[in-house]
Amino acid sequence: MSDTPAPGAHDRRSASDRVLRMLSIVPWIAAQDGPTVDEVCALFGISRRQLVDDLNVVQFVGLPPYTPDMLIEVVFEDDRVWVRYADVFSRPLRLTPQQALGLVAAGAALASAGEAALAGPLATGLAKLAKLLDVAPQEALSIQLGASRPEILDTLRQAVREQRRVVIDYFTYSRDRRSERAVDPYRVFAADGAWYLFGHCHVARGERLFRVDRVAAAELGDERFERPPGSSDEPPELFAAAPDAPRVTLELPADARWVVDTYPVEEVIDLPGGRTRVRLAVASRPWLERLLLRLGPDAPLVDATDPSLHEVAPAAARRVLARYGP
Repeated sequence: MSDTPAPGAHDRRSASDRVLRMLSIVPWIAAQDGPTVDEVCALFGISRRQLVDDLNVVQFVGLPPYTPDMLIEVVFEDDRVWVRYADVFSRPLRLTPQQALGLVAAGAALASAGEAALAGPLATGLAKLAKLLDVAPQEALSIQLGASRPEILDTLRQAVREQRRVVIDYFTYSRDRRSERAVDPYRVFAADGAWYLFGHCHVARGERLFRVDRVAAAELGDERFERPPGSSDEPPELFAAAPDAPRVTLELPADARWVVDTYPVEEVIDLPGGRTRVRLAVASRPWLERLLLRLGPDAPLVDATDPSLHEVAPAAARRVLARYGP
């Protein structure tokens, strides 16, 4: 469920993205002793406006009574920036084993993204915590962000960094179709266990999201682009159903509860016997076919705003069976 139109930034996801971004940016700046603003922006793939906005928020982080000596200090001087922690942050924290393991897991998740910014203080602190817990960080949590090939990720990141158009061979899962797209890439980011490319697609003539693990090839072009004035720095929701998109209601057995965690369901009702009734938007008929075939006969489609969708599963099953011949 990607390659979706960009309806605008989603407030809840934007807030969580900002927190995660600051958790990696602030310690890195503090450890570098005055890096340039351009250096920080290039390393983290953000705009100068984003950086300034984020650090303006950081200046209000501290402890009661929130006097200057209890707040994080951010200083801009010419084109350089410094982050200095308040004295209170130098005191050792008393963590429960669960809290410490949570920090190790979160650090391992960030480190798995492979960013250079995640070395240094984060790696050192992660190693110390892991040693105290008698665990190895790489064994405490295994992080897999899709099946994206490193060379494709590198090409897309370079295209974002140098503002160069890129041509991708892309498989649209919801339409079950491959196509070649020319894209002006704005950002590469990780969300919900996968890598995504956000940018302007010249085929669709608008901003789109692309899952990187569905990019079969990426070719860096020579043509450079400029971001449109006033365009958002934040990517859209991963999936935003159109108001007029058809909806279906499925009744799931207990072992199919994964649908609730995998897809953006609009309604969840718990039924007796461990069954669950869910309502969700239909991205396309091919997507619904695959979902119903995967669920099987124990997860019937009990209602649909488009009555023809009741025939999707039987028709798909007949096509599959026909492939086996007599």
